[in-house]
Amino acid sequence: MSKHNLTETQIDRVIEMAWEDRTPFEAIQFQFHLSEQEVIELMRKEMKGSSFKMWRKRVQGRATKHLKKRSFVKGNFKCSLQRNITQNKISKR
Repeated sequence: MSKHNLTETQIDRVIEMAWEDRTPFEAIQFQFHLSEQEVIELMRKEMKGSSFKMWRKRVQGRATKHLKKRSFVKGNFKCSLQRNITQNKISKR
């Protein structure tokens, strides 16, 4: 993680995206230049052990977390109901 100087806000956003079921790792890589392995390392470092284990169990084998495993061809990186993200700040409803 040392090669990626992420701010606290960016780390929070990566964690949020990693927890989202329909946000693929490729979206995190596109926005933050973190590989899947780097996201796993960040999650391990930033989360409690039990939370990390729960997250890993949840995402392992989940087709929606990998673009190549998705059953649908076209999809977005974010929910259509979510407002535009500007500099990693999410507009609240």
